[in-house]
Amino acid sequence: MKFLGIDLGWKSQPSGLCYLELTDEKLQIIDLDRKQHITDILSWIDTCLKPEESAIIAVDAPTLIPNTTGSRLPDKLTHKHFGKYHAGCYPANLSLPFAERTVNFGLELEARGFNHAPTIEPQKPGRYQIEVFPHPAIVHLFGLERILKYKKGRLNDRRAELIKLYNYITEILPGLHPPLCPLRLCGSFIPEIPTTGASLKETEDKLDSLICAYVAAYWWYWGEQRNLALGDCATGYIIIPNRILDFRF
Repeated sequence: MKFLGIDLGWKSQPSGLCYLELTDEKLQIIDLDRKQHITDILSWIDTCLKPEESAIIAVDAPTLIPNTTGSRLPDKLTHKHFGKYHAGCYPANLSLPFAERTVNFGLELEARGFNHAPTIEPQKPGRYQIEVFPHPAIVHLFGLERILKYKKGRLNDRRAELIKLYNYITEILPGLHPPLCPLRLCGSFIPEIPTTGASLKETEDKLDSLICAYVAAYWWYWGEQRNLALGDCATGYIIIPNRILDFRF
């Protein structure tokens, strides 16, 4: 089974891209990249996955937006469940500038056979897409009391928070199930956290895409047994892992 994570640029920003493959019960990082144009992202997907090949694509962006104004149900639910962690998401509606780009991206995935999966039969082959949100996923996967604030603030503060994320990924995800292959064996992975602004943003996008891809794998492997589905196809939805209190399994 293959899992793609896409930290989609909601406007014209570059998008982080991660490709994981489950082999011998371990997730291998096959590719970690960043591309700006939607056409290039779709070409990357088509290169990673043969037609009809089973995979889940997890997108950090609202690809289903039924409402013309206000907030979607899943947006509100993130504030209800994760506001105390500072992990509520931005509201999405069809009147906002990014809506056409993100909704059309979901439609492009549907045209390739990736159906929305707010419910799933664990470990069943198929082509699925889901919406995910890295902030609450990071809080739950790593047992944190608040989000890691690596997106805003002074450069040194953002870098320090991104180093924490890097360390959690390298130390904790290999111990979860399905486990991520130890990153020292993955040549495409980021060797260190950079010190300049542009490079730091690129690293942030790539690490977010890796979290997206891991959430895709966790959803496919466990389904609703160990995940939350906030919403459905009618309202829009976001898939978030349940809080993990014990990493020794």
